[in-house]
Amino acid sequence: MSSSDAALIRGIRANDRQAFTEVYERYFQALVMTAHRYVKNPGIAKELVQEVFIKLWEQPSLLEEDGALKAYLFKAVINQSLNFLKREKNIARHHLVIAESSSEGYLENLQEEQELKVLIYKEIEKLPTQCQRVFKMSRFDGLKYREIAETLSISEKTVEHHIIHALKVLRINLFVSNDQSRDYTTQLRLLQLFMVLAADLHDRL
Repeated sequence: MSSSDAALIRGIRANDRQAFTEVYERYFQALVMTAHRYVKNPGIAKELVQEVFIKLWEQPSLLEEDGALKAYLFKAVINQSLNFLKREKNIARHHLVIAESSSEGYLENLQEEQELKVLIYKEIEKLPTQCQRVFKMSRFDGLKYREIAETLSISEKTVEHHIIHALKVLRINLFVSNDQSRDYTTQLRLLQLFMVLAADLHDRL
């Protein structure tokens, strides 16, 4: 270790700004080149070196009095660069996992929802003709009870009766006489779809 480095270390440990500036000017470019060999980005390389110097200024005791200044700086920059690459790799992996799981989960949920809707629609097709017609006019055409009654020349009370009957039959066929092989999550999702359907119908009173 040269006496010059020893003097600079003592100066930095004593919070001597001039000593710190001299070290910065002496080693900065070489340290940036070292960081660049790892991160392959000049801007990031400069930031990493600056972070090392900031940490050194804030914690001068990191430098040992009898230590090697140059060796410390280059080792610190290399470690900073490797940590940066590790963080970037972990972030990229994390984003990939999220993207894959979100995409797969979304597609699975979408497919399951479509299958459950098909199941509901099949049960609707089993309803008596007039009941089915009223139900579809309410659910698929978005007509209010009054509009359905006028179109079919029946009373609103009769429309309401058909809707109540349809919901009762669907509930029995979907949940009372259901496929016992369905798991709890699927059964719950089916119930949610049915409740949306029922609420949607009653909103059209």
